[in-house]
Amino acid sequence: MDNQKKHVAVYTFPYSSHPSLILTLTRRLASAAPNVIFSFFNIEKSNDVLFSNLSCNNILRYDVSDGIPEGYVFKGTPQEDINLFLAVAEEELRKGVQVAEMDTGLKISCLVVDAFFWFCGDMAEEMGIPWVAVWAAGDCSLASHIYTDLIREKSAQLIGSVGPNEEIVDLMPGLKAVRLGDLPSGVVLGNLESPFSTMLHKMGRTLHKATTVTLNSFQELDPNLTTTLSSKLNNFLSVGPFNLISKEKTSLKLDEFSCISWLDNQNTKTIAYISFGTVFTPPPQELVELAKALEETKTPFLWSLKMDSHKHFPKGFVERVTVNGTGKVVPWAPQDQVLNHVAIGVFVTHCGWNSVLESLGAGVPMICRPFLGDQHLNSWMVERVWGIGLRIEGGTFTKHATRRALEQVFSLSNSRHERMEALKDLAHKAIEPNGSSKQNFKTLVEVVTGETQHEYH
Repeated sequence: MDNQKKHVAVYTFPYSSHPSLILTLTRRLASAAPNVIFSFFNIEKSNDVLFSNLSCNNILRYDVSDGIPEGYVFKGTPQEDINLFLAVAEEELRKGVQVAEMDTGLKISCLVVDAFFWFCGDMAEEMGIPWVAVWAAGDCSLASHIYTDLIREKSAQLIGSVGPNEEIVDLMPGLKAVRLGDLPSGVVLGNLESPFSTMLHKMGRTLHKATTVTLNSFQELDPNLTTTLSSKLNNFLSVGPFNLISKEKTSLKLDEFSCISWLDNQNTKTIAYISFGTVFTPPPQELVELAKALEETKTPFLWSLKMDSHKHFPKGFVERVTVNGTGKVVPWAPQDQVLNHVAIGVFVTHCGWNSVLESLGAGVPMICRPFLGDQHLNSWMVERVWGIGLRIEGGTFTKHATRRALEQVFSLSNSRHERMEALKDLAHKAIEPNGSSKQNFKTLVEVVTGETQHEYH
């Protein structure tokens, strides 16, 4: 195989921000290894979005089934689409690999897959090739899945005496303390038997077999967690932040709603930027409370929110803030560019991992309102470990809690600003030519292209 062209199979979990993140990594690998063919497997709906403007000679698109039967009527049960996909995920990759090998005339030489797909370890072993697992979030949430059995064992002795919002010391290796309620659902709380929870549990038990585990972060952000996970995993490689590395900055997209020109007319570090990503929107009552707090405190803001949610605002809210110039509500904003604007003073966010990294790379403190998944644990890191923001009091937006959070962040102490700047500096240094993420990426390329000899098990 070393004497012929290499052929890498890439498989993404097709929901949330996973596909765009894994395609971004694939593009970096394809650029670093132009002689390698990358076959990218994803469901059609997601691929249509990703590949609409993509031209890359050595990335080939392949559509796999989403597992939804023709004519299927959704029952409205939690994670229904995800569960249907997971039921066919392994079979779909196996079929896809056969098609891609026939199309190219090249056997697959490496699997680069979403870490969720723990079954790829067996596939890689059968094929005698490396298995590169890509974790789409931070090392804090990854550690919670790697140590699930240990956490369950320790917490079993505490349940009943410790509530979900009480700090527990030494519950999880790599973190001094954490709350049960901040761990991702399925670790201790929630439905431990759901297909999604089962997948994550199996993943946590299997990842030590991966040739490499890579993620969008930088090792200086969490030295303790990096050390802890490096002791459990082979080639644990942080190769981010992607938003600082990507050549296709958001600024290259058209700023169709004139966010930047509006920000250009605002005072330095005075604007609250509000966005909860493309998936999450707070409940209507919380939108009302957040809007009232902004208006009553006269906090200038830029809010990215889908048009269909505007109906929940207090009557006349958008018109009033537009006329008096204190606010701008848009359906979409070039987030990375917005966060790096000098006018931004705080980011009100759901605390998804990509948003956290973008805020961190721009040196902007956060007000966190997490919803699910890793967001609660990310909020814990932001507030209690890194000290670069805070979580909304009580976990939901009320007028009082929002007012209090805005007051606290806009009057952040010098030590917090210094911490924010220090982490921003570390993030930028990690991607420099001799930085840790750049060096780790070189190692990743070597694994993917087979330029180093590894023992696969």
